[in-house]
Amino acid sequence: MSNFRNGPRRDTTPAEETEGQLEGRNALTEALRSGRAVDKVFIASGEIDRALQRLAAEAKEAGAVIVPVDRRKLDAMSTTRSHQGVIALVAAHQYSTVDEILSAAADRGEEPLIVICDELSDPHNLGAIMRSAECAGAHGVIIPKRRSVGLTATVAKASAGAIEYMKVARVSNINNTIAELKQKGVWVFGAAAEGSIPMYQANLSVPAAIVIGNEGDGISPLVRKNCDVIVSIPMRGSISSLNASAAASILLYEAVRQRLK
Repeated sequence: MSNFRNGPRRDTTPAEETEGQLEGRNALTEALRSGRAVDKVFIASGEIDRALQRLAAEAKEAGAVIVPVDRRKLDAMSTTRSHQGVIALVAAHQYSTVDEILSAAADRGEEPLIVICDELSDPHNLGAIMRSAECAGAHGVIIPKRRSVGLTATVAKASAGAIEYMKVARVSNINNTIAELKQKGVWVFGAAAEGSIPMYQANLSVPAAIVIGNEGDGISPLVRKNCDVIVSIPMRGSISSLNASAAASILLYEAVRQRLK
């Protein structure tokens, strides 16, 4: 889970999917031209083709993460066997901004309720968190651009339709975003087994952002430091861990309970 350790740290770079995968220069060019959200672009390392470099620069300007890789990896990833030195992963849905998430709360006359995912790598976890967030009436989910799964087709499927209603913002720096949220009056609650207070003692009726950490290590040290409060979920069984989506659901519905008063 995000707030409990599941074992030694592992590589949190998500496994790539063929769903939502575009291959070749024309495919990426048309995706950018249409305004489609591009999550990540794999480009052959050492490529000196200026046209390809310009295409990568355009994708980066549009918000994509550019990843130079050995051409042999591109060959292995390719399903068309005609990648022309570039493979892109596109989002299954358009991203929102943090301001749009806050505006959604204001439009509903509610205190913001946001989930921040700190380097989640499992698309099923992100999809399940989006589903719980939508059911709980949260206003948005925030994910980082790097070391995190994006809005892939698998995430969309795991969200059971929530992707169509839940605003998801993808930001360059989670810590900067936390600072901006604090400036706008949002309290940031991190989830960790060694939290300073049980979640039932935390006031989640205020404008709140709940931070759910990486499946292996939980919340990263700097993000943890920047949280206002670290809360724990009481554990009464023999197993001392929950996965990320289960933890998010529990905390979201504690917020719902408090806000119903």
